[in-house]
Amino acid sequence: MLGRLVSLLVWTRAPGIPVKHRVKVSQNWKHGRCRRETLLKWKRNLMPWMQLDGECLYLSQAEDIGAYRLRPDRAGIQRHPHAIFSGHQEDVCRFVLADSHIVSGGGDGNIILHEMHGSYSVKFSAHEQEVNCVDFRGGIIVSGSRDRTAKVWSLSPSRAGQCLHTIQTEDRVWSIAISPLLSSFVTGTACCGHTSPLRIWDLESGQLETCLGTDFHRGAGVLDVLYETPFSLLSCGYDTYIRYWDLRASTRKCVLEWEEPHDSALYCVRSDGNHMLASGSSYYGVVRVWDKRQSRCLQSFSLSSPTSSPVYCLCFNTTHLYAALASALHVLDFTAP
Repeated sequence: MLGRLVSLLVWTRAPGIPVKHRVKVSQNWKHGRCRRETLLKWKRNLMPWMQLDGECLYLSQAEDIGAYRLRPDRAGIQRHPHAIFSGHQEDVCRFVLADSHIVSGGGDGNIILHEMHGSYSVKFSAHEQEVNCVDFRGGIIVSGSRDRTAKVWSLSPSRAGQCLHTIQTEDRVWSIAISPLLSSFVTGTACCGHTSPLRIWDLESGQLETCLGTDFHRGAGVLDVLYETPFSLLSCGYDTYIRYWDLRASTRKCVLEWEEPHDSALYCVRSDGNHMLASGSSYYGVVRVWDKRQSRCLQSFSLSSPTSSPVYCLCFNTTHLYAALASALHVLDFTAP
């Protein structure tokens, strides 16, 4: 089944690759055959975040975000960034790429907006404590913080940097995402002060629309959320599950779920928008590949054994998977052997 899944992924996303090579790559994904390489190392443990944008990989390291060009074979990156985006006084917690801009939230409580291909940037004081998560769509920023609030910000020319709504979440906000319809956003919280870690809020009014799921255990915090479509989203976190929610079917119960087999928290989840998922675990740099049509993971890769590190962020394309750990950036290259 994974062979069919990845064959489809390779066919639709890599029209410039010869058919024979696509088949080889799909078989490598199916059987877990890949070349592992450490692309970058840094001296102290960090909590990096990462985004892949065409031929460039953006990676946060402490207070800065570096833009690294991929090599033509995509198996590596240039050793030095061709651009660095700075301005935070403490570590960057999360950032997002959208509309030719980078929006980042930092441990200093600030949000910074950078032009990706220009020199313009603006910084504004957003929260009393670290900004754990941000998202940006359609001229709107949403942010979540350790100070137990989520905020909505305008970037329209007449209201740039103005806070439109401050939402009391009763919990630390670990993850946040704006719906593709630009009508609402979802917050993933720590599930300590409030019993619903996943809540959807109206973007215009700031009012609560609905809570997702029921009977979460205390501490079942949601560390990552991802909209696939306006009506479906993925979540993962401390309770070791990836959950797939279809808002048209039910808000009380997810339609599918997958459990991390070693009872590890899940720090991140990514999707190809079809059947393929990849998740990053909290121990030994374990990356897992999943097919939504199966209950068990299809492949797993340990990137930090014998030492242990979470996979703080990952991203993948047709041929490569990139994973950011506490002290290194790794790649799995499925074009070889």
